[in-house]
Amino acid sequence: MGEKTSFQLGVVGALFLSVASSVSIVICNKALMSNLGFPFATTLTSWHLMVTFAALHVALRFNFFENKPIDIKTVILFGILNGVSIGFLNLSLGFNSIGFYQMTKLAIIPFTVLLETIFLKKKFSRNIKFSLLILLLGVGIASITDLQLNFVGTILSLLAIVTTCVGQILTNTIQKRLNISSTQLLYQSAPFQAAILFVTGPMVDQFLTKKNVFAHKYSNVVLGFILLSCLIAVSVNFSTFLVIGKTSPVTYQVLGHLKTCLVLGFGYTLLHDPFTSRNIVGILVAIVGMGLYSFFCTHETKRKQLGDHSSIPQVREKDSSTPLLAGKDGYQDKENHESKKLSKISLV
Repeated sequence: MGEKTSFQLGVVGALFLSVASSVSIVICNKALMSNLGFPFATTLTSWHLMVTFAALHVALRFNFFENKPIDIKTVILFGILNGVSIGFLNLSLGFNSIGFYQMTKLAIIPFTVLLETIFLKKKFSRNIKFSLLILLLGVGIASITDLQLNFVGTILSLLAIVTTCVGQILTNTIQKRLNISSTQLLYQSAPFQAAILFVTGPMVDQFLTKKNVFAHKYSNVVLGFILLSCLIAVSVNFSTFLVIGKTSPVTYQVLGHLKTCLVLGFGYTLLHDPFTSRNIVGILVAIVGMGLYSFFCTHETKRKQLGDHSSIPQVREKDSSTPLLAGKDGYQDKENHESKKLSKISLV
């Protein structure tokens, strides 16, 4: 019972860290890109991952976590896949309207459910699917303004959806099957993610912005915001791997849409972005969907526990739909003795 309570507290902490760090980095990056004129998002992400790896390496030297060898081929492919997915998301934003890009992000949840159902044989109840539908409807109302389609942008969006879904499913699956922590997986894969983005990032950014990142004039203020963004990214990267490992890819995406609603709210209150009654209605509908998702997941987890107590005690597998504020049934927390570390960011 004590282990379960400790695990649930760990899940709540991971969710809070993910939300706080993600909202912070969005606000920081918006100031950097919109107000200070630094539009090189893909290259900036490669710097995030470099700083993340450096921070983890220091943490390893101070014995905050134990490094566990992973098959090099698995790590390389996983790192490249995650790096490529970031590139596709940025290209999708560059080739599509903001509305269609938001549609791309919304499509990640149903596609993840589809992939997990087909390949991992996971089952999602009607209640869970209904709550996800309400959530997506609310976020769509709040964030989608226009839907301009073009062939290249559509292809890039499809590639972004596929690579992002597969990458997040693998983040969860690798941690479970290889019995490794989120920190260990991030430490091993971050160099490969950073490398692929460091090589391709300047080309992607120049193609999208018509500017050269190396020819940009870096003032002290810009350098300060870049450094702040990189430091926040350490927490973002760690919390992403931690949340996906402790919960599920679908729960992480639900959490991502909560961040979208918070960013819209903070944008209005702090940055005075335009805010309409449509935004308010959409956010309220999305909050209802998140509440239903958490309620149904908690209810199904308790029902599963009652069924398991009537049979021979054994280690149970994680429920396919993990509630936002409840831990995975029977999964032992491996991060209890670790302090803060790091994951990937996608543009809002």
